[in-house]
Amino acid sequence: MSAPTPSIVPLPAALAELVEDFQAMPEAQRLELLVEMGDSVAEVPERYTQDLSTMEQVVECQSPVYVAVEVADDAPHTVTLHVLAPKEAPTTRGFAGVLSEGLAGCSADEVLALPHDVPARLGLDALVSPLRLAGMASMQGRIQRQVLEQLEARGVEARGVAGPSRD
Repeated sequence: MSAPTPSIVPLPAALAELVEDFQAMPEAQRLELLVEMGDSVAEVPERYTQDLSTMEQVVECQSPVYVAVEVADDAPHTVTLHVLAPKEAPTTRGFAGVLSEGLAGCSADEVLALPHDVPARLGLDALVSPLRLAGMASMQGRIQRQVLEQLEARGVEARGVAGPSRD
């Protein structure tokens, strides 16, 4: 029995709803919605902004983007995502907004089970350059890796890992 293909891997409810919103829009309006999603990126706590070395830079992004993940100690190990993305990079900030809003309140297992095709599911592959798509994928991959590393550091077994490869 083979693993399900990414296009049929279910998404967390909030992220699935965002995907439906994007897919329901004409292609020309998807980019506008993506830019609007940048407004939902919450302010990053001062403990991170005072020292950016406490966050991980997504070097594949054309703009300076940093992510930090907090995983709650108790099951279901709820994930809190912090993303620092400049307002001058609206598409990147928009994808950060999609992830922030779509993963809010998700468990570690839900985040780890995210398929690799989230930007494609949003219908962005024809609208955003391949370089920006790679940055989006890298942002998601770093989030998933940080969640996995925090679980492993606590001796918690992760289930449903569809995220980044662990070479």
